[in-house]
Amino acid sequence: MARFRRKLPPLTGLTAFEAAARLSSFTKAASELGVTQAAVSRQIHLIEEGLGFPLFRRLHRRIELTDKGRALSSSTSAAFTLIAETIDDITREETADGLTISASVAFSHFWLLPKIASFSRACPGVALRIVSQDNNAALDSGDVDLAIRYGNGMWPDGRAELLFDDEVFPVCTPDYAEKLGEHPDLAELVRHPLISYDTEDPSWTGWDEWLAAFSMTLPKRISGMRCSFYTEAIYAALNGQGIVLGWRRLVQNLLDQKALVRVTGQSIATRNGYFVVAPPRSARNERVREFVAWLKAEAQGAVS
Repeated sequence: MARFRRKLPPLTGLTAFEAAARLSSFTKAASELGVTQAAVSRQIHLIEEGLGFPLFRRLHRRIELTDKGRALSSSTSAAFTLIAETIDDITREETADGLTISASVAFSHFWLLPKIASFSRACPGVALRIVSQDNNAALDSGDVDLAIRYGNGMWPDGRAELLFDDEVFPVCTPDYAEKLGEHPDLAELVRHPLISYDTEDPSWTGWDEWLAAFSMTLPKRISGMRCSFYTEAIYAALNGQGIVLGWRRLVQNLLDQKALVRVTGQSIATRNGYFVVAPPRSARNERVREFVAWLKAEAQGAVS
């Protein structure tokens, strides 16, 4: 260990080098570290003297990493990031047993929150914080421990595990279903108020796509409420405003309670699925592992 430590430049110098390399400026590095530009320059010069080769090219009014400088910059950046994440993890463990979960408003409201009591009973020492937002929370910010996302599973900020896919079909209240009669066809269906919702997600299924799967075209003029969010659309349907597309994993509780019923037998499978996404640092977090295990067990129960 002593032999290994002798190969390392002083930590002060490495800190100055990492900042200067990341910011491409001795002056900006000095400002970030709260020291003078001359101090940063001196620390980096000492490292270069010890190594026997330059890490930067000093150009007119700018600096540029050498090939060896880029190699060292990559290593120091990765090492400092790992140290920062580890300190963050162990500090969290010492100060709180909290776990922050991000999910869409609809998933939180209709799937996660109705089930969360069983996790709290199993792990009573874990304080949960649920962040509901339709834009994906950035996992590399350190503010979120886990995210539940709908998509294709390919996100650069974490490792994704599939929970389940979904299917989509029209639903309404039992009272409204009486207006449709038994076994209404799709031509009859589109003459009723169709509740829709705004979304910027191209993978989210709307009435146009759903009807197109059955060679139907949405009429140019339709009646029905348009909502900002899927949760609002579901509540509009629950209040008898018409027919909405139900995503089975989200509305299953409402179907079980007979608050909503399926309108037709037709349904389409979604192209994507729901995933739990964990950033690399969460692999060391026991609370995260417990929550993921619980989540996968609940998801398996939902599938079966």
